[in-house]
Amino acid sequence: MKNARTPTMKAQRTARWATIMTKWLITKMAARPKWQLVSFLGPAGSESRGIVDLMAIRKDHSTHGAVLNRGDLFELILIQVKGGNAAWPSSNDVRRLRQVAKHHRADGIVLAAWTQGRQPALYRLPSKGNNWAAVTPEELFA
Repeated sequence: MKNARTPTMKAQRTARWATIMTKWLITKMAARPKWQLVSFLGPAGSESRGIVDLMAIRKDHSTHGAVLNRGDLFELILIQVKGGNAAWPSSNDVRRLRQVAKHHRADGIVLAAWTQGRQPALYRLPSKGNNWAAVTPEELFA
């Protein structure tokens, strides 16, 4: 068999493309200031350990009182990426995501679900409950 791929190799390729497509979707937004994306890759360039796959961060240019200047604070969104037929986050995963978001004071938790041939679908985790709500990229990254 020529170019035979194992299921693990296929899953790694799908995960890599899901991340690439999610980054593309976020960076094509015309938001100012622009969102910066941080990927968390393992030593071999594949997925790393941990619940968060991507982090979107940008400077917050609104005013925050007399002590802080514009641009001193950040907006932070934690992103978990799922590709292909990957299972959605379990209730334990949601619990972990909420703990990480609370620890880092993130402004939101997002799930990006990608299947080949389509742009990623984005879902926001509400402050209460485990029901992911579909959102547009403009709602999150404007």
